[in-house]
Amino acid sequence: MLTRLFSTWMTRLPSQCAICHAWPAQRVCETCVLRFAQPRHRCRRCALPCPTEVSLCGACVTHPPPLDSCHAAVDYGYPWVRCIAEFKFQQQVGWAQALAPLMLHNPDLFDCLQRSDWLLPMPLAPARLQERGYNQALVLAHQLRRPRVCADGLLRLRNTPSQRGLSRTERQRNLRDALLANPAHRAQLQGACLVLIDDVMTTGASLEAAATALRAAGAREVHACVLARTPPEAPLAR
Repeated sequence: MLTRLFSTWMTRLPSQCAICHAWPAQRVCETCVLRFAQPRHRCRRCALPCPTEVSLCGACVTHPPPLDSCHAAVDYGYPWVRCIAEFKFQQQVGWAQALAPLMLHNPDLFDCLQRSDWLLPMPLAPARLQERGYNQALVLAHQLRRPRVCADGLLRLRNTPSQRGLSRTERQRNLRDALLANPAHRAQLQGACLVLIDDVMTTGASLEAAATALRAAGAREVHACVLARTPPEAPLAR
């Protein structure tokens, strides 16, 4: 607990930029935001980069995902891989105060968040949550829109093997029947515009499984907003 409080406190002080090492600066300085976090034109349904004249990539035209839209702030690459790893795996929860504004920096993502009724963080497997001590998606969600976060709106029913390195098909098989809309929140989920929040989107299998579960519970719309999207040429993350 003290480690998390100290990490949060430190992000509020002027310090060295974690990327370019400028001093004094916030955790990520304005110059690095402008250099590394400029919005890219992306497919409206899967958030992969695509030409500016295209709204949907070929894969989403052929096989539309269950998400109404999907938005990503940055590509999962330099310099964000290290920043996200520190946030997720090294107990540096204070990173959320620098990373969440990157999501709000993206106009499409910002508009999606503003139109939503509820933000739902992607849940961690119980064993992983116990090991890590916090859900990074929930921490981001609270930074984005604290009053409208439904922290347990989506449940992970069982521990699943790590997704790291798995193909899209393997991830889909891994997640089968693993996610469920919380019956205790059925009334507020029915007919609602919901936005799933996660830190990294790799193949989209987890978000699509979540969207399917929420639609079964009566959600009117299901969107996704993520911090980083793995480019198609990058190795599978997470």
